[in-house]
Amino acid sequence: MSDIFTGKVVNKSVRKVDSLALAQGKPVYVADLDLKPLIIKVKWSPHAHARIKSIDTTRAEAVEGVHHVLSYVNVPRIIHTTAGQGFPEPSPYDTYIFDNKVRYVGDRVAAVAADTKEIAERALSLINVEYEILPAILDPEKAMDENAPVIHDEPDARAVIPVFYDAQKNHVAHTDFIFGDIEKELESSDFVFERKFKTQYAQHCPLEPHVCLAYFDEQDTSENDRIIVRTSTQVPFHARRIVAQALDIPIKKLRVIKPRIGGGFGTKQEVLLEQIVTLMCLRTRKPCLLELTREEEFISSRTRHPYVVWLRSGVMKDGSITAVLLKVLSNTGAYGSHGLTVMSNAGSKTLPLYHMNAVGFIGDTVYTNLPVPGAYRGYGATQSAFGFEVLIDEMAEAIGMDPAEFRLKNHIQEGEGSPVFKVLGEGVKGVEQIIKSCGLSECITVGMEKIGWKEKRGKPSEGVVKTGVGMATLMQGSSIPEIDMASAFAKMNDDGSFNLHVGATDLGTGSDTVLAQIFAEVLDISMSDVLIYSSDTDMTPFDVGAYASSTTYLSGMAVKKVGEKLKKQIIDVAAKMLGASSGELDIENKSVIHPNGEKLSFGEICRHALYTEDQFQIQATDSHMSHESPPPFAAHFAEVEVDTETGHVRVIKYVSAVDCGTAINPKLAEGQVEGAVMNGIGYALTEEFIINERGKVLNPSFDDYRLFTTADMPELETILIPTFEPTGPFGAKSIAEIGINGPLPAIANAIYDAVGIRIREAPFTPERVLNAIKEKSLSLVNK
Repeated sequence: MSDIFTGKVVNKSVRKVDSLALAQGKPVYVADLDLKPLIIKVKWSPHAHARIKSIDTTRAEAVEGVHHVLSYVNVPRIIHTTAGQGFPEPSPYDTYIFDNKVRYVGDRVAAVAADTKEIAERALSLINVEYEILPAILDPEKAMDENAPVIHDEPDARAVIPVFYDAQKNHVAHTDFIFGDIEKELESSDFVFERKFKTQYAQHCPLEPHVCLAYFDEQDTSENDRIIVRTSTQVPFHARRIVAQALDIPIKKLRVIKPRIGGGFGTKQEVLLEQIVTLMCLRTRKPCLLELTREEEFISSRTRHPYVVWLRSGVMKDGSITAVLLKVLSNTGAYGSHGLTVMSNAGSKTLPLYHMNAVGFIGDTVYTNLPVPGAYRGYGATQSAFGFEVLIDEMAEAIGMDPAEFRLKNHIQEGEGSPVFKVLGEGVKGVEQIIKSCGLSECITVGMEKIGWKEKRGKPSEGVVKTGVGMATLMQGSSIPEIDMASAFAKMNDDGSFNLHVGATDLGTGSDTVLAQIFAEVLDISMSDVLIYSSDTDMTPFDVGAYASSTTYLSGMAVKKVGEKLKKQIIDVAAKMLGASSGELDIENKSVIHPNGEKLSFGEICRHALYTEDQFQIQATDSHMSHESPPPFAAHFAEVEVDTETGHVRVIKYVSAVDCGTAINPKLAEGQVEGAVMNGIGYALTEEFIINERGKVLNPSFDDYRLFTTADMPELETILIPTFEPTGPFGAKSIAEIGINGPLPAIANAIYDAVGIRIREAPFTPERVLNAIKEKSLSLVNK
């Protein structure tokens, strides 16, 4: 392992660049820009599956204050995907802005732009729609049955990349591989396991829902008639491309700006509102605003993919894992957004974690007439890690080995690879790689100590309320290798400060701060001398956006390259000024230093470049595409109380030990882990959609959807285990997603330690836990 990096700015918990402004309420969010816009409201489908036989908007259009009504009748029928992914998107093209068929309760039917919200809502009520109700599929395990209704029967639904797609069988995606002889390995195993697990729908719940504002650029004097789209998005460049495609307009007509946004967690990787708002702006020639209500955000934006997970595995008495076959069925709802990539991650972000003689993966994604999942923090690994890590505990128990020791024996180590890396990536083949940094063993041992593993394991307390501890080990990735790219640009000002422009998208995660730290470290300047500007398709260079745990690792390398180019230019100018060779000079504290003691400030150097001799701007741009996806690693430990009379589970303490390489900003890294962990604890214990037999979500509000808050927080302890990843900026890897994957299995394993029951379906509600306790008691009585 290389030496751990500690710099002057990097690996320091400097203050966020926007912290004071946030505390003062200064940032302007999308809806804060008061242009007196028309307000857009959308009419949503009341049916899970229906064809629109006719739609009459004349009464709505006649309402005073209504400016325009959109429906499939007057909107270009251009098929596209709403998934904000790199082109060509690894998702099926199965979506229209408006269609003559609706595929879930909450699908789009029409939209009205009016002077006020009240007028728009009244107009919506006057739109008359005649539906032909069609049979619906609400069970993903029946979606590919021979006589199942076809959800996407439009002739032009297709996948744009050469991957499996069969809309006629509601089959969105398939991938599989096998290394070794699984059946032979299982036959020779001392213990064989076959298990089934289920995970549920869940909502991202950003405080700011999806919101978009579009208006004509009054400063534009060209013939392009350009529109500015201010939108709460994670992917401004993908949003610009997809909107241009869906409306059949040139990309140059659009400028997409991501202002301050109120959270994303993956849901704002989706391009949902921008097409409607831009089209309304084009049609009305007025600023237009569309902001989802909380109920609309729950139902009609995006969710987490529910999974069915099957596992077959074998283990020898000496603790060797012989084989693992992981099979997943992913429910992508009514549209195939991210249907392939999320499913692929179920295998690529879990199976390489352990040594085994044979390994296989079978993944399928299907359509149903239910709400549409998309990107969500953890991105497929969350669901499969649940089953896999519970199974790891079961294997350890079968051979009488401590679960922590079992993981220490079997996990992947530095200098090792996995055949899974090469064959399975995010929707396409992966990239062969060798692990160059891995602190997982230390994560496990430190986590055991912090939770009191040896003292508490297997010792439930007396009385009605039992206590237990459980654990899980995890891996994720850092960017999508050979696919995603980021770029940056910077220029020097004549006081020695710098403008740094990045396409990377700060969702509140602190990426503007982290990237400024990387830049400042290279040039040995203070953070106050970095003026960072991000996420504006006119003013910043291209970046794929905030997803796939890529910003620090991928965008950070682009920024580091730019800083190094500037450093060379600065030293070259200084060499001319001092009559020295560049090799003699170095930078220190915003100056260039000669060994003889002569010193030039950055301001002097910049003014020389701007106003004398060659006269040029000290500036640089560069891009970076990753060729590997080094995993961060983590060990999570949960201590729980289980009330055996009510089934209520309470997390008392949660410990996360994480290897993210060099933590560029340790406090921000800890915040990412703890936010993800709390999100995961809520997903494990309370969060789920309640859906009736007609496909309608019954709890689309913070009143009825049981979201954890700070009042529910257990004691959280986060330990950053430093390693050095040579392919990342100053040794950094990702950290944003991995933390959400641990609570499901760690809590499930802790419940087992407390009361001896295995819960294989999430969430672990009191009813589900109590029923399992009663079933266990009944089986003991029957014995």
